[in-house]
Order: sequence, then C-alpha cells, then structure tokens
Amino acid sequence: MSDMTSDMMDTSPARTAPARETVRRKNSVEFTVYFAIIFVATLPLATLTWAMQAIRSRSFTSKGPMARAWTQARIITPMIFSAY
Repeated sequence: MSDMTSDMMDTSPARTAPARETVRRKNSVEFTVYFAIIFVATLPLATLTWAMQAIRSRSFTSKGPMARAWTQARIITPMIFSAY
C-alpha cells in the first residue's frame, strides 16, 4: 500500500492564494506595530532593571537594556495575538 498524501498536487483555485497572502501580510504589519509599541514601552523599565543589576553586581556583562526590552516584547506580543 502506498501513501498518496505525500505527493498531492495543490488543486486550490488561484484566486484564494492572494487572499491568504493579504491576510498574512496584514497580520504581519499589525504584529510589527504591536511589537514596536511594546518594545518602546518596555525600554525604560528594562534600562532601569539593567542599571540596578549593573550597580549591584559591579559588572556590565549581562544583557543590555535593548536586549532585555527586545526579549520582553518577543514574549508579550504573541500573548496578545493568541488571545484573538
């Protein structure tokens, strides 16, 4: 018995593909806008926590404020989109 699902041709109409592409692009732009807003909003707090940790440890070897804010935005933004 052979597996017929591994080599199936795409038989969907050509007009539905651009609609999916448009939706994906729209979501991508919306995701980017939300990401940028959250990144800018978390930057001051990330700078504060980075400075406090640098003062306590007397070292600047940990992640900087930009990396901390980027990480927080990467965590928070998908949470917003998963609520849809």
